[in-house]
Parts: sequence; C-alpha cells; structure tokens
Amino acid sequence: MRVLGIETSCDETAAAVVTEGGDVLSDVVRSQVALHAPYGGVVPEVAARDHARAVVPVVREALSRAGVSAAEIDGVAVTSRPGLSGALLVGLQAAKGLAWAAGKPLVGVDHLVGHLLAVFLRRGGAPPQDERPSFPYVALLASGGHTAIYRVDGPAIGAIRELGATRDDAAGEAFDKVAKLLGLGYPGGPVVDRLAAGGDAAAAADAVPALMARKESLEFSFSGIKSAVARHVAKRGRPEGQALRDLCAAFQGAVVDALVQKTVRAARAEGIGRVVLAGGVAANQGLRARMAAACERRGLALFVPPFASCTDNGAMIAYAGALRLAAGERDTLDLAPETRTALPRVTRKGGGAR
Repeated sequence: MRVLGIETSCDETAAAVVTEGGDVLSDVVRSQVALHAPYGGVVPEVAARDHARAVVPVVREALSRAGVSAAEIDGVAVTSRPGLSGALLVGLQAAKGLAWAAGKPLVGVDHLVGHLLAVFLRRGGAPPQDERPSFPYVALLASGGHTAIYRVDGPAIGAIRELGATRDDAAGEAFDKVAKLLGLGYPGGPVVDRLAAGGDAAAAADAVPALMARKESLEFSFSGIKSAVARHVAKRGRPEGQALRDLCAAFQGAVVDALVQKTVRAARAEGIGRVVLAGGVAANQGLRARMAAACERRGLALFVPPFASCTDNGAMIAYAGALRLAAGERDTLDLAPETRTALPRVTRKGGGAR
C-alpha cells in the first residue's frame, strides 16, 4: 500500500508518499520560517495563504519523487487536527479534491498521533525492524505547540493515553519566547541549543528556577522559567558572549532535566522498558544526549527518530493514514478541520491545586 500524506497544520507545507510498512518513498517539506521570522512567531493568516500557494506544487513534487501518479496511490491521508484552522483547511481541501478526482479513499490524521508513530518511518531503508519499538511504549511528545507524555499501546486513538502534559507553555514555545527575550530571532530552539553547547549552566544557575520538581507529578510548567529569564534580562540587560552561552545552557538544562526526569519516571511507573522521543524538540541535541544517558542508567531502551521525522512532515501523516486504511477505516468528504487533538487530556491548563 502506498499512501500520499499532506500536512499543513502550522508553518510547514509538506507531502510524502509512504508504504504501509513505513518505507518513505518521498518526503517534501516547504518551510515558512523566513515568512514568520520578522514577526517572531507564526501568523495564522500568513501561514494559510502560503499553504494555499504551495500545497499543489509540493504534492506534485512528492508524487514525482516517489515515481507514482495520483492514479497509482492507494489512498490520501491529511492532517485534520489539531492546528491552525485556516492552515488545516487548505490541506483538507487539497486532499479532498485529489481523493475525489482520483477515486481514492480519504483518511484524516491527528497530527499528534502522526508524531507518536513517526519512530516507525524508514528513510533510506533504515532503521531495520529490530531498531523500531514494539507496543507498548512511553513517548515524550515535545514541540512548539504540545508537550505531553503518553502511553502508546497501539496506533489507534483509543490505544493512546496521556500520562501528563504541560499546564501552560509547550517546551518549544518556551524556547522560542526565551530566544526572543535574548534577541536570538525565530525559531529560537536551534539557536539556544547551539549556544548552550558552549555554555556553563552552573554559571547562570541563579537565573532559572527548578521546574515542577514534585516527584509524584508527571505534569510540566514552563511559564515560570520564561518569566525568570525575562526578569534576569530586565535587571541585567541582554547577555553577550560567554554570559549568553551560560544563560542558554542553564535555561536549556532546566527544561531538558524536567522532560527527561518525568519521562523516565512515567516509564518506570507504567512498567514499560521502551521510551520514544517525538516532536520538533526531539531534535534538540541536549535532550537527546541526556535522555540517552538517563535511559541507559535505568535500563530503558530509547528510540529516537532521525531529525527529518521529528519536525513536522508529510511522511508521518501518510504512515498514520496507511495504518487507518489497512484497518478498513475511511472518512467522507465532509471531514472538517478541528483545532484540538482527539487524544483525551488529563492535565488541566492553568495553575492552582489539583
């Protein structure tokens, strides 16, 4: 089975052709970073308009690289939730038109489910079967819009359970906001990660607080550390040189420590020996290194997708869609965009007692 996947949930226009077994035949991603950089974040209307310009050429390129025509694919998968409503609508309309014209089945995919299954993608023939996790596993999904820990017992919505999530900002959002405070531009995550590699976290430890260190909690909160950095900058000005690298190291270290400790804690509490990283923040080198070390100490097997499978892409949507098609599931042409995930939430947003 060969499935075309279309992804337009935020600021990447992406399309890919993937087999039911996870082999990536093509994967085309058109980033909007340059468009949104002057504003320091994603502007929904700008994103939707650029998706409308790019989606047809991107889909054509994905089909061409895979060496197939629309008539030769077995189905069309598209991100239907969660995301920016206007951006989602562009991808949905393109997918519906293509599915109708080619007489192919259509399936909507939850963007978060795509991320949670991206570890199964095989790019260039790798990874082999024995390097992919088996169900169940505990997954940390960390991106610009979402940060949560899930128990994944299978690919279906009903087989995925949230164990804990952020009460406020997502981890990637915190990276971008702190980078903006420090004058590092957008997106901020890669820049902070690069600067942190040359910094000494201990030298700036007084500038950042511990992040919800209660042992029994699997929830996160990143608004406090963002505010702490803002107060530090307001009091001392924007750091430069080694001081900037030290502050980035302290900030990233606090965020990464929280992500790692709670993910490992969740895996042990669930009695599961497999941990998966997912989402754009999974591309962070500091997170990868600390999670690998923590899992090794605890005897847990860690599975981390390649960088191309961490950030938003059409391949993860095509693969998740292929599994739905293989299970006999279909959606109709009245499939509508939804801004919220279909995965049930257990973590309540905001502060206060739980």
